[in-house]
Amino acid sequence: MEALAVRLSHLDSQAEGAIRVVMFYDTLMRRRVDLPALARASAVLAECVTGIRLHSTGRAIRVSPDGREASTPPSPASTTASITLDEEEIGTVWLERSSAPGSLDELMLDRLALAAAAVVERYGPARTTMADPALVELVISSDSDEAARARALRLLGFAADLPVRVIAVRSQLPLDKIGCLVCPGRPVKAAPLADVGVILATREDLARFPAGVRAGIGAAESPDRSWREARTALRFTTPREPVIRYADLGALALLAEIPQDTARENTDVAAIVRLADNPEDLETLDAYCATGSLRRAADLLHLHHSSVSRRLEQIGKTLGFELTQPTGLVRAGLALTTWRLLDD
Repeated sequence: MEALAVRLSHLDSQAEGAIRVVMFYDTLMRRRVDLPALARASAVLAECVTGIRLHSTGRAIRVSPDGREASTPPSPASTTASITLDEEEIGTVWLERSSAPGSLDELMLDRLALAAAAVVERYGPARTTMADPALVELVISSDSDEAARARALRLLGFAADLPVRVIAVRSQLPLDKIGCLVCPGRPVKAAPLADVGVILATREDLARFPAGVRAGIGAAESPDRSWREARTALRFTTPREPVIRYADLGALALLAEIPQDTARENTDVAAIVRLADNPEDLETLDAYCATGSLRRAADLLHLHHSSVSRRLEQIGKTLGFELTQPTGLVRAGLALTTWRLLDD
């Protein structure tokens, strides 16, 4: 194999070289080599450092032209290609050539990416982030018994002793992209269910949620209970706070249990409904409830504090109580949150 790679690297005919590159990778795929072997053969062929990285592990395989693991610091990639499986980008391959890219570099990386995808499909228990919705639903359903849930998790690629957190998502972005971002280098699966996306993750990083995503994160160890918590947390999200952990809601989570008819009949909630006709007043009240301070609300709204004070005075008249009093602030915050849950 290495002798063939050496011969191919010295071919002058671009057309013949292209055919032989294709045949070279076809041979590797028939021999069912693993990713390190693919990287070694490719590095010998390209005569430069060659790399393979899967998003699911985050680990890079870098091999030098002598077939050994590259010991030099990574250089900027001269040519790259995406590894795609089931229409999802699952990794990257690249060359670290110190000179200009060769005429066959792009073709070589295309074939390397195809071969790497075949290896992952053959050997990887969790090939892509997107999962069968039926399996995901089996994991999070309260009607599933523990044996069925454990089997579904195993089929999805999760180890038996690995805790799984459930995230409920609403976004225009692809679920697989969100999953890879918030749970890098760890097992993660995603599937759409009705109008809500489900992400099963072993870890989540709130700071990595992209803009425009609303997400609720369950806290329980049991996936079915974690799913219920995640959906509840999702209902509490706002543009100002788009990602919420259920554990951080505390007693506020009880508001989600109030029957909607009962909530609508409450005088404070009814007053918020009337206030919602004026988006400016609603934004002012939201900023004040979020900060608990007139001056900090003014900073948030980029207004003078006297302007915010006048608005709050008028809003208090609409609500029927004094907002600047501690009890008034609590009532307004609860009413505003309950109204949002109705609007969900």
